[in-house]
Amino acid sequence: MTSIDSWIEAHARFTPDKPAVLFDGMVLSYREMARAVATVAGLLRDRHGVRRGDRVAYLGTNAPDTLVLLFAAARLGAILVPLNWRLAPPELLHAVADSGARLLIHQPAFSQVLEAMAAEGPLPECVSADPGEGGVIRMAAGDTPIRHEASEGTARDALLLVYTSGTTGRPKGAVLTQAAVQANALNAIHMQGLTSADTVLTVLPLFHVGGLNIQTTPALYVGASVILHARFHPEDVLKSLAADRPSATVLVPATLAAVLAHPGWSAADLSSLRLVATGSSDVPRELMRGFVDRGVPVLQVYGATETGPVSIYQRLDDAAEEFGAIGRAGLHTSARIMLDGREAEVGEVGEIELKGPNVTAGYWNRPEATHESFHAGWFRTGDLAEADAAGVYWFRDRLKNVIISGGENIYPAEIERILHGFPQVREAAVVGVADAQWGETPVAVVVPVSEGGCDQATLLPQFAGRLARYKHPKAVVCVPALPRNALGKIQLDKVRKMAEDALEDRTASNKA
Repeated sequence: MTSIDSWIEAHARFTPDKPAVLFDGMVLSYREMARAVATVAGLLRDRHGVRRGDRVAYLGTNAPDTLVLLFAAARLGAILVPLNWRLAPPELLHAVADSGARLLIHQPAFSQVLEAMAAEGPLPECVSADPGEGGVIRMAAGDTPIRHEASEGTARDALLLVYTSGTTGRPKGAVLTQAAVQANALNAIHMQGLTSADTVLTVLPLFHVGGLNIQTTPALYVGASVILHARFHPEDVLKSLAADRPSATVLVPATLAAVLAHPGWSAADLSSLRLVATGSSDVPRELMRGFVDRGVPVLQVYGATETGPVSIYQRLDDAAEEFGAIGRAGLHTSARIMLDGREAEVGEVGEIELKGPNVTAGYWNRPEATHESFHAGWFRTGDLAEADAAGVYWFRDRLKNVIISGGENIYPAEIERILHGFPQVREAAVVGVADAQWGETPVAVVVPVSEGGCDQATLLPQFAGRLARYKHPKAVVCVPALPRNALGKIQLDKVRKMAEDALEDRTASNKA
């Protein structure tokens, strides 16, 4: 396999005038994208000294620059570090310093963020590129192009250094090679049946593999078109569905909920969509039904930053019959469920382990963390699932989220699925809190549908007959919103603190 920048070169030969990327009224054809990759590679090498193995960080919202930098880095054998622009300056500085980035390209909107980062520690060379003025693509227009024939990148080279979302602990940089990105693309194409006839709508952030690799890079592999939004806004999604007619998009639970809650949802034109992909966490069935009931299939995909992410997934033929499942092991990925050092039997809950060319080469400068995350060559996901007799995987929970109460395992996701069906509940998360008698007990932290609509005395009895008694929440804590990270994942450490503080206040109030 040659460097993946060959994808763009090939489509520039076959369909030079076809739109590769559409962004904010601008259309970048495959011919123009191929030229941009060549000149940006020249800019990186000749102006900034970027060589094989060097890291180039990018700080900005979604823009064509991100994708052109990815393929230019591939041509040089360099590594792109897409930064999560929602992080605080010290967190961003950690990623830049940890990666040892040689160059930091940023959008002007983040200049003050860079100033705050610089106040915390040294930065590499920094370059401002405004996507509204053509970005790094326009900046490089006069640079000497580096043609694909002169590519120094290979399949074995690291291409992406993606920092994990860090819902707990400090983020680690997962290394994905060019071969991993291509294997992931092949999985994604198999999952969604992507062809050059598709147009995908990308609204999730490209700093995460969900936004970058579930549809965006696979679309460029097959020569499809990518509609790129700088940020997610539910109204913009609905407008784009009507005006741009995309055939596919990816929405995580938080963005699914926002689209469904928008006043324009009921009248939205969904006729161009042949599928919506979703994943990132345990997806509430009610959110998926919002699209399914309108005739749009929803495919679940399972994976992690470390796996590309596309590893286990559904296909169109399976989605309806296996509604709620995360699917089967992918075309280029092996999966298994491990329990107590053995492979689990059908129906037993255990940890998902994955192996394949899409899986990370390891964590950047973290050999111990890399060693801990692999077992005999299998990547340990930290997620719990069970498989049925047909080899279909059903997600159960995060291993670290399991509540052990009186010696019994309680899976918060099981309780959350029931809570999501209560008419009074908009969102919910279940966490374990310390208990003198049982060790831990589950507590439900709930966002009510309406103000004043959250009543513990009303909610708790609704669990009767639906779950074993020992799995029932000990208490319900009502909050206006759940804390989330940049991708909409619930930050359980903060939820747990909310629950603990609320229960302490109740105890103090009762004593008074």
